[in-house]
Amino acid sequence: MLPALPAPPALSAAASASAGPDPAAYLAVVLLVAVLCQWLAWALRVPSLLLLLIAGFALGHWQRPDEIFGPDPLFAAVTVAVGIILFEGSLSLRFSDLRGISTPVRRLCTTVALLAWILITGAALLIGLDPALAVLVGAILIVTGPTVINPILRQLRPTRRVSSMLRWEGIVVDPIGAILAVLVYQVIVAFGSEGTVALVVGNLATTLAISFGIAGVVGFSLGYLVRRHLVPDFLQAVLFLGVAIAVVVISNRLAAESGLLTVTVLGIVLANQPGLQLQQIREFKEHLQVLLVGVLFIVLAGRITTGDIVDVLPRAALFLALLILLARPVSTFLGLANTSATRRERLLLAFMAPRGIVAAAVTSVFALKFDAASTRVRETAPGLDDGSAEEVLAHADALARLAEQAEALVPLVFLVIVGTVTIYGLGVGRLAERLGLATSRPQGILFAGASPWTISAATLLTELDIPTLIVDPDFRRLQRARMAGLTTVRTNIVSEFAVDRLELAGLGSFIGATNDDSANATAAREFAHIFGKNNSFQLTPADAAGDAKPTKAPPERLLGRRVFDPAPTLDELEQRTAGGHVVKKTKLTDDFTLEDFRARYPEAIIMFVIKAGRLSVVTASTTLPTTGVALIAMVPGKQATPRTEAAPARAESRDGART
Repeated sequence: MLPALPAPPALSAAASASAGPDPAAYLAVVLLVAVLCQWLAWALRVPSLLLLLIAGFALGHWQRPDEIFGPDPLFAAVTVAVGIILFEGSLSLRFSDLRGISTPVRRLCTTVALLAWILITGAALLIGLDPALAVLVGAILIVTGPTVINPILRQLRPTRRVSSMLRWEGIVVDPIGAILAVLVYQVIVAFGSEGTVALVVGNLATTLAISFGIAGVVGFSLGYLVRRHLVPDFLQAVLFLGVAIAVVVISNRLAAESGLLTVTVLGIVLANQPGLQLQQIREFKEHLQVLLVGVLFIVLAGRITTGDIVDVLPRAALFLALLILLARPVSTFLGLANTSATRRERLLLAFMAPRGIVAAAVTSVFALKFDAASTRVRETAPGLDDGSAEEVLAHADALARLAEQAEALVPLVFLVIVGTVTIYGLGVGRLAERLGLATSRPQGILFAGASPWTISAATLLTELDIPTLIVDPDFRRLQRARMAGLTTVRTNIVSEFAVDRLELAGLGSFIGATNDDSANATAAREFAHIFGKNNSFQLTPADAAGDAKPTKAPPERLLGRRVFDPAPTLDELEQRTAGGHVVKKTKLTDDFTLEDFRARYPEAIIMFVIKAGRLSVVTASTTLPTTGVALIAMVPGKQATPRTEAAPARAESRDGART
């Protein structure tokens, strides 16, 4: 009889894997859930972080992250991921955005943060935390961060001033809070030792020197390489990612928790170098940030158990109320007094401070740090005289007690994150709308080009209380729009000013309607980053209309969505306007349906539809209801002249630009 053969290696590995946690399966589930939660949040128009935290808590009952990765590798990965997120956010911080708000931003990052630290420390004392831990929690919870601010800003789209102030505060204060927490920890561990103050001051100076030194050298070196085209385009985004990770790790090696500050300064250095094009890198980092935020919140929430939450729930509720109703409003109003921030802006900022991933990550680390510090201090007792040894052991016992209490900080901060994200995310929209600083569901239209038909359409929309903005570089064309009482800006739609500094509060869609089809396409691609591709439109290019030759027609991937039904060219709209066609609103009812409208106006160009008070831009693919809506369309007026079949083609200058 033949002896039994051993199982093949692959089968043995599979069998052993099935017996324990499967990291691959866990990561696959987390990645999928992270994307689905953010997709669902977008569809429901609720804060994505709220769904991510709930999903993470639920997944934690299935598999604890610590059991799969262990605490040390887990927190190392969290640190790197947070560094990438802060780097991505800081790449958008340009000093030119601070025009008119430099003092409020500086106060938010200094005075308001300091006042918040004091007030949060007081709130922590009121709920019974040890004084040392109260100071530590105060330092940790001054942070907000891009992980929570950016999703709310995408949904809310407030004024550019408010948006800039919140982004600068969130990104800059994040590493400041982490460094303050480390300094507080060092004071607690070294308490009673000689030279404690000198130690802290020295560590702070070292941290700042290392962070700014590394960021400056690396930032200007990267800038030089990119400007000199020494790095190919396909490697630039990956190079920046690799450098950011290396900077975080190296800086943390040289000075504890300095990596977040270093990578933030690095991003600001790169963002403010003249002639450095970072759009491709920003797009890559934005996509990566969306994935990392989802994964981080799910993983960190998975470390919390139901028992942890129940134990701290009453204290957490009181603490949350003190943060929202006392600490943030008082620190904001006092810190921003006598600045250019208006009363309405201060009020909105006072109720906009959700806590994010840095608070969760830093808190999770300190319980382990206190336990390790207690062990180190205790090991120094042997060999000391009796009196000194007794003091050292007492200090070690105190650190051990702090380690036990610090364990409760993790669910406490978790509940603070959930509470602030829920309250600010769901409530700040209504406040911003009442203050006139934002709208939770923007539906206004940004028109590029002050043609007679855009002026007519914008006038009608304005009469319906729908915001509009017309942008054109020609003063004479804009003058007609201004005389109609419309909001206008004189600039080229593809200029840096238009892309980066236009006030877009209340606007939800872009329509490129200039006499330059290439400019319309470029602007549509740029504003797709703000409004989304679904809401970035342009008129049909003349080269793509009708039976245009394939050699002349531009590829669809380079164009915005073709607007209106049927999709016209600028020549067709201008010819109709000159022929007496007008932009008109028509209600569809049971007595006058869509079929009746098309029968009466067979040549109508349907532009917009209003359903349940919401304006939508119409395209050829839009399915229009037959009743219960209002159409805004270009139709023949009373004095309209018969249309000719062909519109005169626009002349082309020698350089190919439309005239």
